[in-house]
Amino acid sequence: MSAKKDINRHIQWFRNAAPYINAHRGRTFVLLFGGEIAADERFADLIHDCALLQSLGIKLVLVHGARPQIDAALQQRGIKTPFVRDLRVTDGSALPVVQETVGRMRIEIEARLSMGLASTPMSGSQIRATSGNFVVAKPVGVHDGVDFCHTGDIRKVDHAAVRTLLDAGHIVLLSPLGYSPTGEVFNLRAEDVATATAAALKADKLILMVAGAGLVEGKKPVRQLTLGQAESLLNSDGLLPEPLRRNLQSAISACRQGVSRVHLIGHDLDGGLLQELYTRDGSGTLVTGGKYEDLRNALIDDVGGILELIKPLEENGTLVRRSREQLELEIDRFLLIERDGMIIGCSALYPYPEEKMGELACIAVHPDYGDNGRGSELLEAMQQRARQLGLKRLFVLTTQTTHWFRERGFTEGDLETLPVKKRELYNYQRNSKVLFKPL
Repeated sequence: MSAKKDINRHIQWFRNAAPYINAHRGRTFVLLFGGEIAADERFADLIHDCALLQSLGIKLVLVHGARPQIDAALQQRGIKTPFVRDLRVTDGSALPVVQETVGRMRIEIEARLSMGLASTPMSGSQIRATSGNFVVAKPVGVHDGVDFCHTGDIRKVDHAAVRTLLDAGHIVLLSPLGYSPTGEVFNLRAEDVATATAAALKADKLILMVAGAGLVEGKKPVRQLTLGQAESLLNSDGLLPEPLRRNLQSAISACRQGVSRVHLIGHDLDGGLLQELYTRDGSGTLVTGGKYEDLRNALIDDVGGILELIKPLEENGTLVRRSREQLELEIDRFLLIERDGMIIGCSALYPYPEEKMGELACIAVHPDYGDNGRGSELLEAMQQRARQLGLKRLFVLTTQTTHWFRERGFTEGDLETLPVKKRELYNYQRNSKVLFKPL
C-alpha cells in the first residue's frame, strides 16, 4: 500500500510540475554556485539536476566560484592576500595560484558534466559544456591607497557569443576570471560574473545556490522578497553571513539591471533547485522587482480560473453555483489574488446604492493558502471598494462560514433588513444566515 502511495504521490507531483516544464522550456537561466558548494560531497547531485534542467529545454549558464579553494592553495604556498571591500588583492605571486586553482576546478566541473554512466542520472545526457573568454575585464585599480593589482572589474560580457552557444544546445560554464584586450587575466568575484551575465543575456532567472539553509527567518525559509524588502534586509542591523550577504547584494543588483526573478536556494535541501523551479511555492527565496503575488481586478480571461477555484466550494454547498455565463456578465464585480499565474483567491461586491449597502459574495481562497490571511486581505479590499462607492454597510449570506465573518466584525441580522431586490431572491432552501457590518 505504501509503494502505491509513493507512486501516486510521484505522479501527482509530475502532473503539478507540467505547467512549469512548459513555462521554463526555451528560457535562459544563469546559475551560480560558490566554491564551498563545489567542494560539498553532494555537488554531484546538483550537476545531475543541472543536466535534468537542460534535458527539459532550459538554456543554462553555470558560473562557479573558487574562493575557499583559492584560500587553501594560497595558504599551502605561504602566500597571504588581504581582502579589501570584500575583494581579494591579487598580486603577482597570487595570480598564478588563482589561475591554476580556477582552471583545475573548471576541468573537474566539465568532467562531471561529461558523465554518462548507465548507473547515474546523467545516463545518455551527452551534455556539451563550453567555456571561453566571454568576460572582458579591467583592473580595479587603486582605491584608498590600495593597489588591487590583478583583481578586476567586469567591462562587458560577450552575450552574443554565449547566446549562440546556448541556442546550439551547449551549457556555458563561466569561471571567476576575466580577460582584457591587452591579454591580461583578472581575478573576479563569481557573484559579479553571474550578475553581469544574467543582465547581458536578459536572462529569465538568476539562480544563486547558497551554502547552508539559505535565507531563513527563525527556522522558516523566507519565501519571497520585493526589491525594497531585500534592500531593507541588507541594510538592517541583523547580521547575515558574508556569503549570504554577497548573494543578496547580487540579487538586488540583478533586479536593478532588469532580471525579473532571482532565486536564492539553500544547498542543504536535496533537490532544492528542482523544488524551487517546478513547484508553486518552491524551496528558497524569490527576489523580484515585480509582483509574484498580486491583488487585482478580475478580467474576462480570468473566468476559467475563478470557476476552477470555486468549484469545490460549490460542490460542498459553501457557495451558490455560478455559471460561466453569469461570471462573464459579472466579472467586473470581482477581485482576485493571483500567485505566479494561478488564481488562489477571489471575492465579489454587489452594490445596492439606494440602500447604501453592498453584498459581499463568493469569497474563496485555495485550500493550500487559506491560513495565511488572504481571506482577510480580500475582505479589507472589498471594504475599501465599498467605501469608495459611498456604501455604509456590507452584508453577507452564508451557510458554513458564520464564525469567520463574526470574527471580523460582522453580526447576525434579520432577513427583513436586506435590500428589497436581494430579499426577493433569497433562497429559503439554503436557509443562509444573514450578517451585517457597518463601514
